[in-house]
Amino acid sequence: MPERGPLVLAIDQGSSNTKAILVERSGEVVASASSPVPDRFPQPGWVEQDADAIWASVLDVIAQLPAELLAPARLAGIGITNQRESIAVWEARTGAPAGPVVSWQCRRGAELCRELVAEGAEGWLRERTGLTVSPLFSASKASWLLDAIPDGRERAAAGELCLGTVDAWLIWKLTGGRTFATDASNASRTQLLNLRLADWDEQALARFGIPRAALPRVRPSSGRLGETLGVAGLADGIPVAAAIGDSHGALFGHRGFEPGTVKTTMGTGTSVLATVRELSPAPDGLMTTIAWQLADAPPTYGHEGIVLSTGSAVDWVRTLLGLDDAPERVAELAREADPGDATTLVPAFGGLTAPYWDADAQPVIHGVSRRTGPRELARAAVDSTAFQVNDVLTALARGGAPLHTCYVDGGASANVELMQLLADISGLVIRRPPAAHLSALGAAYLAGLAVGVWDSLDELAALDRTVLDIPPRLDADGRAEQLARWAHAVSLSRSQPLPVPAPSLITTPGVQ
Repeated sequence: MPERGPLVLAIDQGSSNTKAILVERSGEVVASASSPVPDRFPQPGWVEQDADAIWASVLDVIAQLPAELLAPARLAGIGITNQRESIAVWEARTGAPAGPVVSWQCRRGAELCRELVAEGAEGWLRERTGLTVSPLFSASKASWLLDAIPDGRERAAAGELCLGTVDAWLIWKLTGGRTFATDASNASRTQLLNLRLADWDEQALARFGIPRAALPRVRPSSGRLGETLGVAGLADGIPVAAAIGDSHGALFGHRGFEPGTVKTTMGTGTSVLATVRELSPAPDGLMTTIAWQLADAPPTYGHEGIVLSTGSAVDWVRTLLGLDDAPERVAELAREADPGDATTLVPAFGGLTAPYWDADAQPVIHGVSRRTGPRELARAAVDSTAFQVNDVLTALARGGAPLHTCYVDGGASANVELMQLLADISGLVIRRPPAAHLSALGAAYLAGLAVGVWDSLDELAALDRTVLDIPPRLDADGRAEQLARWAHAVSLSRSQPLPVPAPSLITTPGVQ
């Protein structure tokens, strides 16, 4: 490979795998690698991972990349992007895990969340942290971990235990334990961060029983966090120069710097995130978050809706149909489904998140008939992603967001039929870039800004922006029919069914 100037390594640690890419100044990805990370399900509703297994997957993707491209003469810096809300705990002295990594999908904090709602804490927590009380976020999981570890709170208060989101764990490991830090975007997903201060909120810490001494320092998303030390496959002294949550990284990777930009990242779960001009309350059912923070700059904020089960719903159907050895068959079966079948799946396996926030909602398969078979069930699972995303887009529109276009990324965005359905039911133009690694690209851009590969947001915005635009094709009556069927199925899923909402309020000029 010819000499092409400095490279940035981006590590993307996700729910089911870890990926790595090397990015050059043009924005081109010159090498990539992937390694799986297993889940554990110790009891119903609980999901966890092993911190050492996560780190091993990082070492594996580094080992898969061409060694000559990782040489200090080529590698300018490292950026991290990661699954959000998942929380790790480790020994401050040795770095050994002191418990599992409790996944963002895990509901073991649900009882504490019910207590908080019952005592009326939801209002002040949302005002301070921007987040609805939910077991999705890190705070209730961290509280559970400290309860599960003998003398956990006492040891945490004494600085003997470290609690951190996955970025903090990876920064610790990459720097040989010399840096204990998290970035503002990841911190904003814990329900422990004061959004106005961009620092830990003392009232939230006290209510969840989390000692500040156990938490990492909150740093900007772009900036030198430390240097590599003792990492197999990397020289010592490489700057660790960025960290950002995966959804936020994707928005930055789309170069959604302007307020009003909306993107949807589709993975195990799905995030719909819009850049906003300033800190402000999110529309009903959505949340306010820190999108990113550049060095020596105030945070950039976002409004977001999280959907818990999208890719995981497809995984469920894949297993149900005995297709674990051929995951691509689910999408193939969906394309073969009877177009007249009305089977609808609401995959509320862990309740419903945005915009409903109903932790007790139950999965529903509605509209089953004699026509319904494996193909129709596969299509219902795939299509549920589009309907759930549209619910969030509708909430953004009701809040006054001027929506006309939605950027998409993640594995499901490659499914053209699914993207067409999303365009049809939302009335928006769906815009898909060819790049497959938007979260990792965002981390690379942030790290590159910190180490001088790129000088400004304007320089990043000028990089090639080839996209595929997918406009809506469905007429208003067809859209209303599909949305009404979905809304009815959601009402059956709800623990406290609400009236069926009006169809999407999103409108696109020229589309009726």
